[in-house]
Order: sequence, then C-alpha cells, then structure tokens
Amino acid sequence: KKSFENLEKNIKLILLRYLFVIEGKLELTIKINELPEVKTVENGWQQFEIDCDGRIISVTVKPKVWKKLTDAQANYPQWVGAIAGKMGEVTNDGFLLLEPNIQTFEKKPKPSSEVTT
Repeated sequence: KKSFENLEKNIKLILLRYLFVIEGKLELTIKINELPEVKTVENGWQQFEIDCDGRIISVTVKPKVWKKLTDAQANYPQWVGAIAGKMGEVTNDGFLLLEPNIQTFEKKPKPSSEVTT
C-alpha cells in the first residue's frame, strides 16, 4: 500500500510539473573590466576563462568578437565588457559558455562629490 501511495504522489508531482511549468530561455551575462589572458585555438579563435564566484566559465570567441575587448582596452581608460551566452556543458569547476557575444562600454568616472568653496 505504501509503494502505491508513493507512486500516486509521484504521478501527481509529474502532472503538476507538466501542467503548470512553461518553457523559458536561460541567458547568462558576465561582466568584466579587464582583458583576460587568452589562448589562440583553431582558426584564430580566442579561448579564455573567467572566475565567477568560484565557478570557472570557459569562453571561446571568434577573432572579430575578441577584437571588441581589445579595442575597448586600447581606446578607453576604463571599460566594461558584457559577455552574453547560453550555459553549456558542465565542467569539473564550472561550465562552457555557448554562443558568446560581447558588448563593450566606456566606463566614465563618477564626478567627485567634494564641494569646493
């Protein structure tokens, strides 16, 4: 009797999951403010890793996408890079970032709040 109750409970949980769960799309954005160390891999693509709160995110980008980061480093005294993508295969210490894209922004210094008299 107990195993039948467990089966019935599991069936109810499965039905609830499929009746009330909608599909979503998981996208990740990682922000950086310094140029990572890279390794050139096949076809000139650049591979680098980012430590996000102890999880190591592995990123591989086309040369054209990598150039956005190097241009920001060369042209702005301070900058922020937003690397967006999908969560890929889990690794021992993190995961791969799939379909990465990069946007860079100049980070303007905040005006001083000191009052001069």
